[in-house]
Amino acid sequence: MTPEQQLARIQRGTEEIIQVDELLEKLRSGRPLRVKAGFDPTAPDLHLGHTVLINKLKVFQDLGHEVIFLIGDFTGMIGDPTGKNVTRKPLTADQVAANARTYAEQVFKILDPLRTRVVFNSEWMNNKSAADMIQLAAQYTVTRMMERDDFTKRFAAQQPIAIHEFLYPLLQGYDSVALEADVELGGTDQKFNLLMGRTLQGRYNQPSQVCITLPILEGLDGVQKMSKSLGNYVGVADAPGEMYQKLLSVPDTVLWRYFELLSFRSPEEVAGFQAEVAAGRNPQEVKRLLAEEIITRFHGSEAAAGAHKGAGNILQKGEIPDDVPEVTITADEGADSLHLVAVLNRAGLTRNSAAAKDVIQRAAVYIDGAPADAGFVMQRGATHVIQSGKKAIARVTLA
Repeated sequence: MTPEQQLARIQRGTEEIIQVDELLEKLRSGRPLRVKAGFDPTAPDLHLGHTVLINKLKVFQDLGHEVIFLIGDFTGMIGDPTGKNVTRKPLTADQVAANARTYAEQVFKILDPLRTRVVFNSEWMNNKSAADMIQLAAQYTVTRMMERDDFTKRFAAQQPIAIHEFLYPLLQGYDSVALEADVELGGTDQKFNLLMGRTLQGRYNQPSQVCITLPILEGLDGVQKMSKSLGNYVGVADAPGEMYQKLLSVPDTVLWRYFELLSFRSPEEVAGFQAEVAAGRNPQEVKRLLAEEIITRFHGSEAAAGAHKGAGNILQKGEIPDDVPEVTITADEGADSLHLVAVLNRAGLTRNSAAAKDVIQRAAVYIDGAPADAGFVMQRGATHVIQSGKKAIARVTLA
């Protein structure tokens, strides 16, 4: 790709790039860029909200750039104060190490492990002396630090702010110096910390990194950000059936945002889906496509194909499972055949004749895996696998 084409692909789904012209200049250099994203392993599991950033790392990786997946094992023992109204309890080294191991397992469902550089910021932070830390702290003022919205609110509310919390953005910024990062990614709530990297690189006579912020994904309620504490999340480690069920519950209002931030389908294909839904296609059908794509990413195609079963839907249209119950029905006295409505009703595949007519009208009846003709007539002695809707299926013999 040309630098301009790379930029267009990178820009998709981003909130802000600081600065676009600098990124284009770096892309025009022709060398692989060092693209950094940091994660503090404060919890063992990731959810789809975290993968918005990881997906963007994959875009850079696919474009031939060097992806640096930074695990903040050192900074994790402080805890990121971003968005917090109280001082966070520091994690132990053992907790951080255990969480870091699960992070690596999960991100490699998206990133190529052979082309991903995994680093821990304890590699350079553990070697810092007290004098080094004082020198780092001298690079920024308390006044500027208090410009952070969360610190300002806590100060106004007379909530305690510990001194070590001021160190967190400085340490995250220094990570960019240690890695000589060209680009750093983060959520919109990380803008202050990302800009700290630009500032410190300038103080240490390095070219300034480009900062790319990505949107915060709404949770399954369609309103608040995806969060385990709010219970509106889809976990990367969720079982396929659970993922399927959750993704089909996504409100229509955020469906296209989920496609933009989570799908690797082309913008043209997604625009096609939007046009189809606007023309009357059921949005649930499109949600299934998104669910299958995401489940394939984390569990494989075979798990994605059967995920609907684990979610409580026994069948997809036309699907014939291995174990089909057998039912024998009888024709009317003196008759050698039976019309489809009567077949469905007598085989117990619908509640009554009215329900049978409804399911036929909706084209939700399949015979031996193929859509049924409304005028189908079953002959005496014949056996067919008949599916009515999603959950009713039987191998029916007309005696």
